[in-house]
Amino acid sequence: MEDDVRNRFIVKTILERAGAILDFHYWGGGDLIVRMEAFAPLDMILLDLSLPGGLSGYAVYASIRSRVQFAGVPVVAVSARDSSLEIPQAVARGFDGYISKPIDMARFPEQIAAVLSGVGVWE
Repeated sequence: MEDDVRNRFIVKTILERAGAILDFHYWGGGDLIVRMEAFAPLDMILLDLSLPGGLSGYAVYASIRSRVQFAGVPVVAVSARDSSLEIPQAVARGFDGYISKPIDMARFPEQIAAVLSGVGVWE
């Protein structure tokens, strides 16, 4: 879930160039969890912590984790916020990783692969 269209394009392009086969979806707005359920099962959720309309990434995360269909899906926080403050919160809340913006284009595919293999990424 990324509200900036340029950032969505960058993420999609980086992963496709790395050879990923994507079924890439964007959800935003108040009913985003309902819309996500239509595409379950998902392999991973990248969740921006700063969403439009005052929507909290942490609140969205709690809602995701309350749904049985997303039980084993890794959720990675992606944010431009101060990582020294946000990473401890993301760890405490149970996220599977944290990737700081701006995204490091060279490292991003490795970070995603690590999370998909069960290794947390906290950068």
